[in-house]
This record gives sequence, structure tokens and C-alpha cells, in this order.
Amino acid sequence: MAAVRFVAIGDSFTEGVGDELPDGRVRGWADITAQGWADATGETIQYANLAIRGKLAWPIVEQQLEPALALRPTHLSFNGGGNDMLRPRGDIEHIADAFTRVLRRCDEEGVTLIVLSGANPSAQLPMGKMVQRRGDELSAAVVRRIADRPDVIRALNWPDTELSSPPYWSEDRLHMNANGHHRVAARVLHSLGFEPPASWWAPAHDLPTGPSGLAYYREFVGPWVRRRVTRTSSGDGRLPKYPTWVDRSPQ
Repeated sequence: MAAVRFVAIGDSFTEGVGDELPDGRVRGWADITAQGWADATGETIQYANLAIRGKLAWPIVEQQLEPALALRPTHLSFNGGGNDMLRPRGDIEHIADAFTRVLRRCDEEGVTLIVLSGANPSAQLPMGKMVQRRGDELSAAVVRRIADRPDVIRALNWPDTELSSPPYWSEDRLHMNANGHHRVAARVLHSLGFEPPASWWAPAHDLPTGPSGLAYYREFVGPWVRRRVTRTSSGDGRLPKYPTWVDRSPQ
């Protein structure tokens, strides 16, 4: 069997924001998946992660896809649209077309595509009904684009109501915590045909729930609004955490 070379592209969901380690490094589901994949196969795999927080779907494709394919991966994971979804005037069909572009390029390069939908944060967010509606529309639009492609690996997290509950979310209520990232990693491994550790599916720890009321708006909503007004991004100036291959060996 050929060695696995797994590259991930995307935004904060794939970078791993919300799953910060004690030393300050960001981990996340893709890192956890890479290690779990090596453990499941008993073989060292190569792993790269080009995701950068704050990116919209089409900038992910325009800035990350070709560098990812240039690494000559066997598998490429893509998720995008979470940041677009928070903009009420974003065109859902145009956002979903990004997935079509990624699939076409993976076909051309002979790469197996892993498509993920993000987890659903709407129950905890201001304007949650709008986020739910737009997320439903985007999820449906993406699934339509891969409906006739059984070879595309699917790890669809948006319909997972358990993952939408508070124990899986970080203090900002927009990014998953370590519990959430482990559950997503479990779904990816399961979709690849492996049995992840059972503990990954359920909350392993009671994690901080964060501020509420005005304190929540001051700490998290206010900075988000300021970035929208100033047209800046939390990812401005950031570089990918693993732009080239790193080895993940069985543990």
C-alpha cells in the first residue's frame, strides 16, 4: 500500500482554533486525525496543514489549493464557508462552487478528496437562527455537488446535533474545544474505514464555558464586529502551521 500523504486546507476549523495546547500551540481535528490515522494503520504518514483562520471559501481555494497539490498528496481535506456564512449577503451557491473547484483539481491530480462540513454553533450564537438557516443551505448545496461521487470521503458534521451542544465548544462559542475537535477527528477516521478510540466521540473533560451576557459581547462579539468594519481578518499575517510534510508515526 502506498504511503499516505494527507494535506488539509481551510480556515480556523481546520487550523484547529479552540483546541489550544498548554504550550500555546493550536492542535485541532486534522492534527488528531493524522496521528489517529498513523495509529490505525501502524504506518508513518506524512501530514501537512495549510489552513489559516479567518479565510473565506474562495480565498482558501485561491491561496491554499495549488500549494497543497504541489506537495503531491494522496488525500486532501477541504472545509470552507463558515466565515462566508456569517455574512448575510454571501451567495451560497457561489460559496459551494468552491467545493466543485477543489473536486475538479483533485480529480485532475489523482488525489482522494475528503469533504467536511463544519460543526453547527448556532444554538449558542447571537443571530443563531440566521446561522442555522444559512448553514443548512450551504450544507445542502455542497452535498448536491458531490451526490454522484461515492469516491469522495464525507465527514459531515453540520447535522450532528450532539456536536452542537455546549460541552464541545470553546469560550467564544464559535470554535470547537478539544472535545469537539476529537469528535470531528473520530468522524473523519470512521469515514476512512477505521475505528477511532471510543473516547473521541464523547466529551473527555469539563472545559471552561466562558463569559456570558455583556462580558461575552465585550470579549468576543465586539472584536469580531471591529474586524468586519475594518475589513481585517484574524488570519492576517499568519502563516500555515505545517506548510510542508511532517511525519506522524504510530504511538
